[in-house]
Amino acid sequence: MHQLFSYGTLQLPGVQETTFGRLLDGRPDAIVGFRSEILTITDPVVIERSGSDEHPILLRGNASDVVEGTTFTINDADLAAADEYEVDDYTRIEVPLRSGGVGWVYIFGGDHPLSTI
Repeated sequence: MHQLFSYGTLQLPGVQETTFGRLLDGRPDAIVGFRSEILTITDPVVIERSGSDEHPILLRGNASDVVEGTTFTINDADLAAADEYEVDDYTRIEVPLRSGGVGWVYIFGGDHPLSTI
């Protein structure tokens, strides 16, 4: 089993149902040392699932930065489905969770400044 921290559209019931085939059971959580910005998405499937072309994306910040969200316990197939849902601008890394332990999260994985996207 995996811990997946979501701060954006993977928290939406409609996105969960179309991505995982069910609603996920989650708990409020946070990660420290990251900040959230907005990314414009162009993938029509992701836009249709989420209902928006603007999605939050994480960038490394400083020790005082905190991003609130939800941690879900998921299986290998769910993690693969989440990887498929996230567009190429995101990369998955493991981070410490404020609740304890570590979890996967998707952060900005581009090779250019976010402001130029």
